[in-house]
Amino acid sequence: MSKELHRATVAVIGGGQAGLSAAYHLRHRGFVSAVEQPDAGRTFVVLDANPAPGGAWQHRWESLRMATVNGIFDLPGLAQPAVDTTEASRAAVPRYFASYEQAFALPILRPVHVVAVRRADDDPDGDLVVTSDRGSWTTRAVINATGTWTNPVLPRYPGQETFVGRQLHTRDYVRAEDFAGQRVAVVGGGISALQLLEEISHVATTRWYTRREPVFLDREFEPETVGRETIAKVMADVAAGRPTGSVVSYTGLGWTSYALAAKARGVLERRPMFKAIEPMGVREADNTFTPVDTILWATGFKADLAHLDPLRLRNELGGIALTGTQVAAEPRLHLIGFGPSQSTVGANRAGREAAAAVVRLLRAQVPASPATRLMSSATTTVPNR
Repeated sequence: MSKELHRATVAVIGGGQAGLSAAYHLRHRGFVSAVEQPDAGRTFVVLDANPAPGGAWQHRWESLRMATVNGIFDLPGLAQPAVDTTEASRAAVPRYFASYEQAFALPILRPVHVVAVRRADDDPDGDLVVTSDRGSWTTRAVINATGTWTNPVLPRYPGQETFVGRQLHTRDYVRAEDFAGQRVAVVGGGISALQLLEEISHVATTRWYTRREPVFLDREFEPETVGRETIAKVMADVAAGRPTGSVVSYTGLGWTSYALAAKARGVLERRPMFKAIEPMGVREADNTFTPVDTILWATGFKADLAHLDPLRLRNELGGIALTGTQVAAEPRLHLIGFGPSQSTVGANRAGREAAAAVVRLLRAQVPASPATRLMSSATTTVPNR
């Protein structure tokens, strides 16, 4: 763990859609690179754990094409080039993100793994300290945009450790051909579960399991209307400090092309969750046994916020209350790409809102003392790009 100490007025954690949006709006509001101009008045840096541009998109499964993804909205200030709908999203989106970073000369350091964010002291107008494997950053505000990809939900079931077949999560999935001729249990009631169920069922015998009966919309899926309704529901939850659920838990499932295809081929037959896992398969809810070679946990993700644990943000409900993007219990911290801003269009808006709120916060904060500024200037080290 590096002991180098750096300083930035604002640290953005995460270089996906939300992090890039925040970086753009900070740049637009006059913040400059903390890497190239560490002694400037208002600086920012983006710390990204990924080895290359693209956020979580660079890790998506190979067969996810641009025609299938649920809409990638343009980042602010630079429209996407013409999209080839047959191209893999794991190639097209990272290429767009890379060109975006270059166009706006965003100060992104990678790979940088943030392990903790702490308060420097008890002063509510003081600094936050961001500790990473490439040194620590003292900062007046943090915009967290770490997303969910690195925090998959992996349920536990009796006997799970005895299973001799393969278990994997959506994030580990690459291609359907890896399951050819197998008996595959697909677990989950969300969009990814349906996509992978339909895809794998062409080459394998599939069984679909969910905890609850899936709810399919009885009306045509209208993204604008459903989006507004969903955002309103999620915003109400985060404002009240309630933990948020999956997107599908708010929207229901739409009759997409892959859902209709799975239904037409007879593979969209939901089974209640099995009660236990045995070495060669699963014990069904009715106590019968089904042999299984692979269990694919399409069980979603949760926000990757473990590095924020030192701030003790969670309430008695297990949620984190927000006012807009600002954490109610810690006004120096913003969460974007979280709750109502998990979609790409929501991430764009949240980045803009967070940057504006940081400017307001800095105006209201008591300036650091000359001694503090002198000390931080003397200890700042510019990392290699």
